Amino acid sequence: MKNVKLISLALSMLICFVVSAQERTITGTISDKSGQALPGVNVQIQKTKKSATTDFDGKYNIQAQKGDVILITFIGYQNQTKTIGDENIINVVLQEDNQSLQEVVVTTAMASKKRKATKSSTQMVQGKVAGVAISSGYVQYAPSQSIVVRDVVSLSPKNEPLYILDGVPVKSDQFAKINPNDIQDVKVLKDKDATSTYGSKASNGVVVIDTKNGIYKNLTEKELDAKLNIVHPAPTPNQEDYDAFVENAFESPKTAPLSTFSIDVDNASYTNIRRFINNGQAVPKDAVRVEEMVNFFKYNYPQPKDQHPFSINTELSDSPWNTKNQILRIGLQGKNIATENLPASNMVFLIDVSGSMEDDNKLPLLIQSMKILVNELRAKDNVAIVVYAGAAGLVLPPTSGDEKETINDALESLQAGGSTAGGAGIELAYKIAAENFIKDGNNRVILATDGDFNVGSSSNSDMEKLIEQKRKTGVFLTCLGYGMGNYKDSKMETLADKGNGNYAYIDNIQEANRFLGKEFKGSMFAIAKDVKIQIEFNPKQVQAYRLIGYENRKLRPEDFKNDAIDAGELGSNHTVTALYEIIPAGVESDYLNQQPDALKYTKVQETANNYNDELATIKFRYKKPDGDKSIEMVNVIPNKTVALNKASDDFKFSTAVAWFGLKLRDSKLISNKSTTDILKLAKQGLSRDSEGYKAEFIRLVESAKNVL
Repeated sequence: MKNVKLISLALSMLICFVVSAQERTITGTISDKSGQALPGVNVQIQKTKKSATTDFDGKYNIQAQKGDVILITFIGYQNQTKTIGDENIINVVLQEDNQSLQEVVVTTAMASKKRKATKSSTQMVQGKVAGVAISSGYVQYAPSQSIVVRDVVSLSPKNEPLYILDGVPVKSDQFAKINPNDIQDVKVLKDKDATSTYGSKASNGVVVIDTKNGIYKNLTEKELDAKLNIVHPAPTPNQEDYDAFVENAFESPKTAPLSTFSIDVDNASYTNIRRFINNGQAVPKDAVRVEEMVNFFKYNYPQPKDQHPFSINTELSDSPWNTKNQILRIGLQGKNIATENLPASNMVFLIDVSGSMEDDNKLPLLIQSMKILVNELRAKDNVAIVVYAGAAGLVLPPTSGDEKETINDALESLQAGGSTAGGAGIELAYKIAAENFIKDGNNRVILATDGDFNVGSSSNSDMEKLIEQKRKTGVFLTCLGYGMGNYKDSKMETLADKGNGNYAYIDNIQEANRFLGKEFKGSMFAIAKDVKIQIEFNPKQVQAYRLIGYENRKLRPEDFKNDAIDAGELGSNHTVTALYEIIPAGVESDYLNQQPDALKYTKVQETANNYNDELATIKFRYKKPDGDKSIEMVNVIPNKTVALNKASDDFKFSTAVAWFGLKLRDSKLISNKSTTDILKLAKQGLSRDSEGYKAEFIRLVESAKNVL
């Protein structure tokens, strides 16, 4: 009998293995009938929880096996299904949902009713939906009240629904200006029927209007305002806050022999810049941190092959913006640890629910972002939720990662209002993290806010001291920035820099999916902390050098071996790239200051070995995530230059990104500022772009011509 059970168990395991082995990655592009790519389309394997969302280029990828049925859904388009056969690429063209219902639909969680849009039925709708006045077969504002879709309990101070016009969310003032003769269908969704489709931002209901021939479809906000004759008052002054800094200058290896800095894995600057450009706004000079732009992208560095947690890679080629100069690229590749081997997590979500967070691109986007992170959690992981507004409080005690519905329900319950007691929130979050500390685990506070602290410890110096104190607990910090207008980048960067942390700016749900979903391991699991780099250039080969970016991460030479000095962390499978611009020995340059006379007491000693074949010696120091003593690595960089046209694709692309950043900062240290040349180099380096982020960068550069 025992043998029969063993055989049965073995057969079951074999069947599971075979089924698993049959699963493969399905990719494709979703577009409309005109060939326009559709971002944000939901792609789901029916009868499973597997789903994906298309990126900016309409591309998706999902794990499935032969015989599975893919369901493709998108607002304003007809649902489609595709059965998976032997093909690995499935492209889908969605058809617009142009059915002429000529009706008003009011949907609640209890019942769904449809009535023809006749005078009698519209009067019935008017009586059912508070604040909606309907006459002559169309919807308009009631004269003395705003539109409100609610049940007995009010869910928000404004009680205002989400308005959808021809498939696109619009503002209430735009909704009020719609020509009633253009309206074809009106639908009012309530309760779960609203939130299941549109998320938490639809908690007060949704009013959906389809116009005849979709006349407002695909209009930008400005185009819609113009079509509806809406004139906005002058905008309030921008209150966003960025730390000012001066870009690194060229230095001589004879007078400054060592260049020392902390790694920076943050990429908030890039997504923030993207937000400005996409909105047609000028980019503030101090919002541009070139290293964060470069490190937004992933590069093809090899995995480490020794006991160290990252590999070291270098490449030397010509400078594209100063043709007499060279660019040295230094790349680190973090070890990729399998998800099942990652340590258990003790996470505390610290969420700003103050009044400044009520905009759609703040708390509502934050909630949907956190759900993406929750989806990555395992049963051995724990999550607590702390919020702060006028005061700080515990919304959810530590809860197992497999209780996703409980965690998500707690997130959905959050509402914005009040002032911002950021200091009190941080104190409570770290207290909860310390009380549930997992030895050898991943202990982390995840702060999500617009950075607008205005109660308690609010100055950058106060917050810096608080975070420096808290990092001694062994708890790491991740900062997620949201919003615009009053966004406090300087505070967010300070917190991340001083708290063994990383920092990302979430400008849309696609970015949330990238940072918290696709790059979950790199964002949330440190494999090395306090990673420092120190490079000594050979004066026989290098007349002058400058570090491109990292202005806020520079260290003193003596800080390199000082284990008390904080530096950046490196996550699982993370990459870090740093670029140096070099003026070779013997090259005349307008960027060099007048050289001083030879010094009597500090004359450089000549040695028998001139190291003619060496460009530089580079050293690294890092600590293990739970360690206090640093480990040193040393590499020699050969003096071997490759022509730019023969450099790697990653070299070309990373250099193009840095070039664009320097142009945005209006750098005085680049002679060529041609956008055309930047685009040309970026396109030459366009490879391994399955997610479409590099192609998006090229589009941003093209769009930026209008704001530069």
